[in-house]
This record gives sequence, structure tokens and C-alpha cells, in this order.
Amino acid sequence: VQLQAYGGGLVQAGGSLRLSCAASGRSFSSYLMGWFRQGSGKEREFVAAISRSGNTYYADSVKGRFTISRDNAKNTVYLQMNSLKPEDTAAYYCAADLSLVTRIDTEYDYWGQGTQVTVSS
Repeated sequence: VQLQAYGGGLVQAGGSLRLSCAASGRSFSSYLMGWFRQGSGKEREFVAAISRSGNTYYADSVKGRFTISRDNAKNTVYLQMNSLKPEDTAAYYCAADLSLVTRIDTEYDYWGQGTQVTVSS
């Protein structure tokens, strides 16, 4: 499966953005889909994931502010980001795997290119 993430940009603190990740290939609905981010000089970290059945998982730092969802008919996963903070600034990556659920980046087999999110204070 090939993944393409888009929707990043520059936003003021407190604002919102919606990231999208379009997948090509078959059986999108069979994949666990995840979002990760990597800030400048930082390690890549888990943000959110959504399972095949639609169960969602979030990092504590984004819980209550971010929402992950998927549209299997459109082969797309979304990350709605509200109440953005400067510390959310990072390159955001979508990933896919056939695992049931995992928050570990090295366990994802497929990755899209990053989309930059910059939150100004």
C-alpha cells in the first residue's frame, strides 16, 4: 500500500487543522492506520491509531484535542487536530500495518511522506 499525507500548514495556537492520508492499493480496510510525528531534534512519537474495526487510540498529549477517523470507501484516514499548541509543531506521518493494534513505529510496514504542521504562539 502506498500512502500520501497532506493538509499540514501554519496555524496559530488554539486553531485547527485536518490532516488526510490517502492510500492506494487493495484492502485498505484491513490495515491498522496510525499517525506519528517528529519535531525538530526529537524522536518520532505516536500520535493516534485506528484499527480495522474502528477502535481508536491516542497519545496522552493529544487526547481530547485530536480525533482520528477513517473512510474505507475513500481509502483515507484523517486526523482532526483542534486546540493546537506550539508543542504540536512537527512533521506528521501516516503509517499502515496489518497488526491488530500497535503504538510502536517500527512495527508499521508502510509510511507516507511527512506533512509539516507549524503552530505559532
